[in-house]
Parts: sequence; C-alpha cells; structure tokens
Amino acid sequence: MSEAPSRRRPGPEQKRALRGAARFYAVQALFQMEASDVPIGTILTEFEAHRIGAETESEHWAEADRNYFRRLIETAVERQAKIDQMTDRALVAKWPIDRIDPTLRALFRAAGAEMVGAQTPARVIISQFVEIAGAFFPEGREAGFVNAVLDHMAREARPEDF
Repeated sequence: MSEAPSRRRPGPEQKRALRGAARFYAVQALFQMEASDVPIGTILTEFEAHRIGAETESEHWAEADRNYFRRLIETAVERQAKIDQMTDRALVAKWPIDRIDPTLRALFRAAGAEMVGAQTPARVIISQFVEIAGAFFPEGREAGFVNAVLDHMAREARPEDF
C-alpha cells in the first residue's frame, strides 16, 4: 500500500507568489465591493469559491494565500477610514481619494491594509503594489504615481521602516 503524499509548507518563493496573488485578488475584490455595493462576506465567498485557484476550460486563476487575502480585505474594510485618510494626505489637495480612479482607490486600500495590519516591511509592500499597478495599468504612467503615494503612506504608517 502506498502512502499519501505529505503536505509540505511552501518555500519562500512559493510563499511570495501566493502572497502576491492574494494582494492582486484583494485589489480586485475591493474594487468589486465598491463598484457593486456587495457585502464583504459575499465578496470573500465568491473569490474563494470561484476565482482563487479556479480552473475552467478557458481560464486558470492563480492560487493565493487565502488567509492573507481574507486578512487584507477584512483589515481594509475595518480600517478604511484610517487608510483613506492616509491616502488623502499622500495625494495633492486637488485630487482627494474620492476623485481618483476606483482601481487605484482599491489598490491604495489593499496596500494601506497591509501597512497597518501586517508585519511585511514597507518597502516590500510598496514594491509589490507598484507591480500590481503595472498589471492593471500596463501603459506604466500610474506606477510612478502609486510609488509616490504608497511611499508617503508608508512613512506615516511605518516611520520605523525608514
């Protein structure tokens, strides 16, 4: 009789990839919550059941660290006022958070959630979310903007990292 394969913990590279996917899905979920006014529980269930790691004949959705995804979403929702205030302080006066692109707003909320709720170094958070911005905005103009806003937010949320 053969033994069942043992479950191994993911290595550092796989863990980074799973967290990166969780961040990407968090931006999508936060965007969807705002665009559709769907409650957090419904969004979490939908993403966990139908997107994260899902496969169809035409699509394959990457696997993600589901716990990290859930934590980012929950923190973003619970601490949205604080995160939005940090974002507003990082934006120029003529462009408050409610005037920026909704995808960027979702990205800033996900990144802000990680800054206020996780132990990930600020520079890693900035780098990861600038990369995600590039996926949503391939023209590349937004990456510099995202980098500047997140740097300002990180210096406020995590001054000890600088």
